[in-house]
Amino acid sequence: MQIREATISDFDAITEIYNQVVLTSTAIYNDRPVAIEDRLAWWSARREKGYPVLVAETDEVVMGFASFGDFRAWPGYRFTVEGTIHIRAESRGQGVGSALLEELIRLAREMGKHTMIAGVDAENTASLRFLTRFGFEQVAHFREVGFKFDRFLDLIFLQYWLSTASADSIAAKTQANE
Repeated sequence: MQIREATISDFDAITEIYNQVVLTSTAIYNDRPVAIEDRLAWWSARREKGYPVLVAETDEVVMGFASFGDFRAWPGYRFTVEGTIHIRAESRGQGVGSALLEELIRLAREMGKHTMIAGVDAENTASLRFLTRFGFEQVAHFREVGFKFDRFLDLIFLQYWLSTASADSIAAKTQANE
């Protein structure tokens, strides 16, 4: 399995995986499939900010994709990112998610990020177990904030510490770079 940056030629597969997740699960709180142009616009926005969009590939088949981006748009959140990973149904349980998450964590640390957030549907026990095994900690449980498949959904936020740097050391480093 190879983990690499996505290219434009990957977006048929990325869109297919995204839509498969939309139509069959509550992992994405969207109930409508998207066109490839939507995923390309998402990719472009991530690239403009220097954020990765990764794919896991075996034998030229994209088995999953992952990315992270701003947790919130305001400058005070600039050291926090929110990650996402989606795996083709037939590729789950084969280490694809682990390989993608390891690379996301490495890249976020390399970018000087301090913490990563993951939002997971409360009924998605497989994803909750997966993230907990990596060291993510549950920090919030929002009740009935999503709606899909004719029911309200609870959202769990988990947090992963990318660095142990103090606010003082980050401020000093930021000032030195300005």
